[in-house]
Amino acid sequence: MADVKPLSRSEREALIKDKAGWVITVLAALLAINTLMGGSNSSKVLNNTIDANNTWAFYQAKSIKQTLAEQSYEDAVRNKDTKKADAYKAKIDRYESDPKTGEGKKELMEKARKLEADRAVAKSRSPWYTYAGSLFQIAIVLLTASILAVNNRLYVASIAVGIFGALLMSQAVWLWLPIIL
Repeated sequence: MADVKPLSRSEREALIKDKAGWVITVLAALLAINTLMGGSNSSKVLNNTIDANNTWAFYQAKSIKQTLAEQSYEDAVRNKDTKKADAYKAKIDRYESDPKTGEGKKELMEKARKLEADRAVAKSRSPWYTYAGSLFQIAIVLLTASILAVNNRLYVASIAVGIFGALLMSQAVWLWLPIIL
């Protein structure tokens, strides 16, 4: 049987460079996508916070107007002015619920709570995007080190770290693990 000649350092380096180049490209693409999605998620958290706060402020304004209308209604009833009392009663009812405009207190409360729930989901995704991005960066550094050191173990470690980063990115996107951070 013929003796197999070990590869020279430059031949090993060429092999690692060929493999690592493709993996770096994939990891860099995943990092870019993760960064884009994480940024979009952060914007969603901020926008939903602002929208929920604005909706609750509108709710409070409706509550104040409703309280004023209730006082006026009571005065109209006390003065036996049924025409005014009926008008105030209709106004009070519209402040409580106005499905036509969606601006009654009932509808505003539902809207604000939905915004808060959406924000809570987006907030639960944030750490996963952060962790995944960090792991993609570490994997790229390990790949670069594997080329410089001509070390196949670093190459394999970088792939393992990259796969773990992709797993965490999938958690950020689908929240498939029931883990709360």
